[in-house]
Amino acid sequence: MALAVHFCHAGILPQPEALRALLDPTIHLTIGPELPPGPVDILVGGRPTREQLAVPGVRAVIVPFAGVPEETLALLAEFPHIALHNLHHNDAATAEMALALLLAVSRRVIPVDRLLRRHDWTPRYEPPPQLILAGRTALILGYGAIGRRVARALQALDMRVLATRRHQTEPKDDGIATVFPAAALSELLPQAHVLVITLPLTAETKGLIGARELALLPRGAILVNVGRGPIVDEAALYQALVDGHLLGAGLDVWYRYPADEAGRQHTPPSAYPFHELDNVVLSPHRGGMAGGEDLERRRLAALADMLNAAARGQPLPNRVDPVKGY
Repeated sequence: MALAVHFCHAGILPQPEALRALLDPTIHLTIGPELPPGPVDILVGGRPTREQLAVPGVRAVIVPFAGVPEETLALLAEFPHIALHNLHHNDAATAEMALALLLAVSRRVIPVDRLLRRHDWTPRYEPPPQLILAGRTALILGYGAIGRRVARALQALDMRVLATRRHQTEPKDDGIATVFPAAALSELLPQAHVLVITLPLTAETKGLIGARELALLPRGAILVNVGRGPIVDEAALYQALVDGHLLGAGLDVWYRYPADEAGRQHTPPSAYPFHELDNVVLSPHRGGMAGGEDLERRRLAALADMLNAAARGQPLPNRVDPVKGY
């Protein structure tokens, strides 16, 4: 029996023929804002419309990237019979970005690079504050596909790794990290020289790290956020960096984004001047996008695996609860 799959707009499938080559021949693809006249079993898109979701027969939505937009979560809550899934194809790229940001902050790579470009060797003889990671403790918030990759890398750097996971009921050591319930956060923060955030943005995680939580970190700790900006309170983070409680931060996710193409070259990522701070490494939310053609191949392969599983009547992975947001 054929499986009808509709892509909600053309921009999310720039290489339709490349995907078709990976799919079971019983899968029928259609693309565009207008729905086809026939039945639709699965919608693929980050922001399906209410009209698209209301089509009889739609049983699943696949968001073709990690995370789910808040408006999509809210809308899917109105259609409880439709399953929601997303892709984890960019877990390696995002984990590598987290590691790159951490190393750049801990060894002050960016400000030292700027000085040496001006032929200034001062940091060699008057070293700025740094954090040697070996022997230190890292805490990862969100022990999913990305968090586990980060944990393996930090373990290889001779760090002690702790983590939290929403569904964890008691502490458990998996050989890489000791994983705790999310409720243990306040007990874990004072141990963390490095805090890495790989959480999705949900009603529960928004503002999870505020002034109180930052104050619980040891003075001189480093924060890395590759999850979503609003998980960390914007004002509290800026203040902790200015007053030196945090040695530094590596940020790939933000609080303001360009509203349109015209705003891409002049939109500040925050209401606060993080760009003026030498102890912050800024990245324009590109962790999961790096890799060019290789990443697109990974995305198409992951999407094809899901659609082929659906065509065979197998359960789709990466199920998301629209109410919880993960």
